[in-house]
Amino acid sequence: MENRIYDKKNGLWYEKQGDYCLPCLELPKEENQPIGIWGKRRKRYLKQNHRVLYMNLLTSGKLNSYLADINEQAEEMFSRLVKQMAENEGVTETLKAVNQMEWVVRMNSIRNRATEIVSTNIIYA
Repeated sequence: MENRIYDKKNGLWYEKQGDYCLPCLELPKEENQPIGIWGKRRKRYLKQNHRVLYMNLLTSGKLNSYLADINEQAEEMFSRLVKQMAENEGVTETLKAVNQMEWVVRMNSIRNRATEIVSTNIIYA
């Protein structure tokens, strides 16, 4: 008897394993796009808190492109927020030249606040 069987009703191939016929399933091919820190955080969040959405994206072959898109949105938002906050608070290159430690303290504060905003609005939304 054959090891592989085709079912015309549902269009699937089955492979005989012992007494059982298991479907021969493959994930669709997906482009491998680089995912940054924001995409990795979103992936971890989905795996832990939204398993159904994570599995739907994974099995449909759209997870990588979804995470790359989230990463791009988060990077743009983060950069825009840091720039706007620095302008509003007067953190300039002049301050950096005059008092480097003050500039570092203020920029770290701005970056931390921007990270929280991006995480709340994009990563954990």
